[in-house]
Amino acid sequence: MGKAKIISFINQKGGVTKTTSCISVASAMARKGLKVLVCDLDQQCNASASLGVLEAEINAYSVLKGQCDLDIINVTDNLYLLPASNDLAAFDLEMSSEPGTEFLLKEALQPLKQVDVILIDCSPSLGLLTLNALTASDSYICPVLPNHLSVAGMSKLVEIADKVQRRLNPRLSLLGVLLSQFNSRKILHQDTASVIKAHFGDKLFRTVIRENISLAEAPSSGKSIFDYAPQSNGAIDYMNLTNEILEKLLQ
Repeated sequence: MGKAKIISFINQKGGVTKTTSCISVASAMARKGLKVLVCDLDQQCNASASLGVLEAEINAYSVLKGQCDLDIINVTDNLYLLPASNDLAAFDLEMSSEPGTEFLLKEALQPLKQVDVILIDCSPSLGLLTLNALTASDSYICPVLPNHLSVAGMSKLVEIADKVQRRLNPRLSLLGVLLSQFNSRKILHQDTASVIKAHFGDKLFRTVIRENISLAEAPSSGKSIFDYAPQSNGAIDYMNLTNEILEKLLQ
């Protein structure tokens, strides 16, 4: 694929399956033979914990602060991790007066040669860490739940991303909006899908992630959805989503 493609999974609302989507797509890509780095920028460290890594000495915080050189952990075949740290909670406060802080992640990732795709799990906020992710990324994916409150928050997110694209990162674009925890039998879910489709058109992924208990259970087992429940709707949907993402990347 040439130079590594960088994709942020982003939504300022919590609980929208952002981390689940990032980890599942990364696992699916790794299974397809791509070398994938998950960059965990969320102070809650959920992506790191899902991949079995806690309290790593070299982490996103220490790298962004310039305390150490970038080093990534090989989690499984083709899957790598730059883990998060609880210290990321203080990042905005500590770095707000420093010039050029939006470019710290981009600069840190530049020497990286051994991966094909970098997937960034952003924190549920629109602070400095999220600005770093968008400034470093080629594109972003916005996971949303099929309810009107979840969709309403997207306008602010897209507005911020548009400003980043104009001022900091001309190549940034919306790769797609992902509907998750979807139940086609629920009228509200159908209505929400129609609203998003009307507004975003083909930016709404064809694949939806159906309601599936296995997706909630897999992280506590320390396994990806493809190892935990390979025949589940969750595994099927995330593999289909990954195929769709790769289609878009190659266009």
